[in-house]
Amino acid sequence: MEVKENTISILVNNRPDVLARIAGTFSGRGFNIESVSANITRNPQITRIIITTLGTRETVIKLDKQLSKLIDVLEVKDLTRVDSSCREMILVRLKLTEENRGKIMQTIDTLKWKIVSIDADICILEITGDKEEIDNALSILDKLGMEDFTRTGVIALERHP
Repeated sequence: MEVKENTISILVNNRPDVLARIAGTFSGRGFNIESVSANITRNPQITRIIITTLGTRETVIKLDKQLSKLIDVLEVKDLTRVDSSCREMILVRLKLTEENRGKIMQTIDTLKWKIVSIDADICILEITGDKEEIDNALSILDKLGMEDFTRTGVIALERHP
């Protein structure tokens, strides 16, 4: 069976220690959490947790069943298997110099990246996209003098629940 990245959406009661129990289920079954994102839903009593992990379809189905048995877990959906939208965001710090400023500004304009902050020698960018777009952006930015970056976990939503 093919190992691939899977995106799992978990609705839980918004209580302390729920995320720790979920993480324990992953580690106890030998899964690594590649990314995690969590926030309350429209109902502040419920949190949506989006986790990406590597695994075969069969092992992820087993993991989903184990997660569904946890206290305070209301719903588990494998968004990899349904029509869904997935996005990530990065904030990037670039060092601006006389030599690279023109090329950086041209790249920002061409790729329609958002400038969050800019001064004489530093530019902070916000870039959103799918995993491939973010990976490609990081490759380009590395060549342009990227000093540092931070990357969110994947956020995802089913298109037709």
